[in-house]
Amino acid sequence: MTGILVVDLCIALAAIAGGAAVVTKALGLIKRGGDVLDDWQGEPARPGVPARPGVMARLEAIEAQLKPNGGSTLRDAVNEIRAGQADHLRTHHGD
Repeated sequence: MTGILVVDLCIALAAIAGGAAVVTKALGLIKRGGDVLDDWQGEPARPGVPARPGVMARLEAIEAQLKPNGGSTLRDAVNEIRAGQADHLRTHHGD
């Protein structure tokens, strides 16, 4: 009878350990899911840590750089370089 009790106890402990491993893995996945949501939505500033804008705010800032606004966007810089190259080619190659 003691042998059966020991086997039952070992099986129960193995089941608890396996269950604990599953729960630990599930909690890790839940935390990573929360991290993804935090990255998507952004985080407000807190003492010692600056705010982090969410994905949509960052995407909006990137899109704003792709439209000319009279001098301060990446698009304006590309247009200025292109115009300068065209002027250089006309001046030095006789177009």
